[in-house]
Amino acid sequence: MKRKTVLVFGNPLVENDALALKIMPALQKEFPEIEFKEFDTAEDLEKEGRTLLILDVVEGLETAKCISNFEQLHTQTVYSLHDFDLGVTLKLLKKLEILDAFTVFGLPMNARPDDALKQVIPLIKSSLLSESETRN
Repeated sequence: MKRKTVLVFGNPLVENDALALKIMPALQKEFPEIEFKEFDTAEDLEKEGRTLLILDVVEGLETAKCISNFEQLHTQTVYSLHDFDLGVTLKLLKKLEILDAFTVFGLPMNARPDDALKQVIPLIKSSLLSESETRN
């Protein structure tokens, strides 16, 4: 069985975008069966498979949340390539029939690392459990 991979987004140089990267080492210890892979940009997502697991901060969240429905992705109008964000990219890959499904483990932008970790661990466990039930 192929090892699961969670793509970890963030920018270590931008404080409110670095949270997922900060908690990645603790998640690797908590889930040794999962590869947590630092992922720099959304440009090469199509190379990661047709079903994606992603860890990222999400503006506007009060607590960690799973987002797995394309309708839940809030996107803004795209005027230039600078306006492409993860949500736009996921919707585009779906429209091109390159992506079947995704789960974003969304972290609140201003959460403390220890709080975010406590919130996201049950979400990841629940996601893994529901996926194994689907296979059986």
